[in-house]
Amino acid sequence: MSTKEESMTGGTSETRLPGAATTDREGKYLSFFLDGEEYGIGILKIKEIIGMMPITPIPQTPEFVKGVINLRGKVIPVIDLRLRFGMSEIDFTDRTCIIVVEFSTAGGRLHTGIVVDSVSEVLNIKGSDIEDTPTFGAKLSTDFILGMAKIGGGVKILLDIDRVLTKEECVLLDNVA
Repeated sequence: MSTKEESMTGGTSETRLPGAATTDREGKYLSFFLDGEEYGIGILKIKEIIGMMPITPIPQTPEFVKGVINLRGKVIPVIDLRLRFGMSEIDFTDRTCIIVVEFSTAGGRLHTGIVVDSVSEVLNIKGSDIEDTPTFGAKLSTDFILGMAKIGGGVKILLDIDRVLTKEECVLLDNVA
């Protein structure tokens, strides 16, 4: 099967071709804010949303790894999505929360908390409203962006949560947990 055929039939292709069918990207997305911009993650990757709670720091981890939390007896690593994306760190507010997501890794599934500025709403996004990610040159990787959703005169950045972290970072978080 060719890359274009895989993309159009929902195959496992890593490459999205311009103009390829977008029906595989349509669905429900949880939207949230980071640094004034709105992002979305497929609702099937969301396990729960919790308020901020004490995070135990882990020494010698990357700056974006805030530490771990005890969520009903299970140790969950927590990353600050602002820091992962190279944004400035801010103090947590009463709107700051942790979204517990499920990453697909080579070793299975990894539950991880991601700190976001605030959660907005669940959106039902049609495939026809999702554009491919623009290219910004070879030096800037946008592999973690699933697409750009055009909603209400604005644009929301849809994340492919399984690509936000590298394989090495997933292994690190798995070891932290």
